[in-house]
Amino acid sequence: MLELHTPNGEDRVLLHSCCAPCSSAIIECLLSNRIRPTIFYFNPNIFPEKEYLIRKAENLRYVESLHLDFIDADYDHTHWLETIKGLEREPERGGRCLKCFYYRLEETACYAVANGFTLFTTTLASSRWKNLEQINEAGRKAAALYPGTLFWEQNWRKGGLSERRNEIIKEYQFYNQQYCGCEFSFR
Repeated sequence: MLELHTPNGEDRVLLHSCCAPCSSAIIECLLSNRIRPTIFYFNPNIFPEKEYLIRKAENLRYVESLHLDFIDADYDHTHWLETIKGLEREPERGGRCLKCFYYRLEETACYAVANGFTLFTTTLASSRWKNLEQINEAGRKAAALYPGTLFWEQNWRKGGLSERRNEIIKEYQFYNQQYCGCEFSFR
């Protein structure tokens, strides 16, 4: 398993989580390195709402099995659509994704500073379908808005985490979605 040290020496982190499959190996890795994650579920991009609820339920099932804290943030898909307006036709890994990452990580940073977290990161950085530099850019920009917070840039695809993710998916029989989440990623 990957040996980790947080960039600021903290032993706890606010972990923005997109889904259980992407979160599972990351959470396990954090715990094995004595870093306690609090899971922040903020994904108003997911469509339809039924899909959102399935992903949230799977995430909650895993988090509760580990006796971790789960923060269920608001689902407001309409506001998310207003946020990315004009970017609907952007390709995956384009401007819409960057705006979406920033929107979600800015909300994560806001929650972090309001609740005593100095460090936050995201499971979005585990997906091979996402642009890691876009995720890091969005995280840095979000942290800059909230003095006292730091975005932990970590490539969660390395160190055997992708392989372990696949094992945990089978072990927990997770629902494993076939698209990012928004209606525009169906393409």
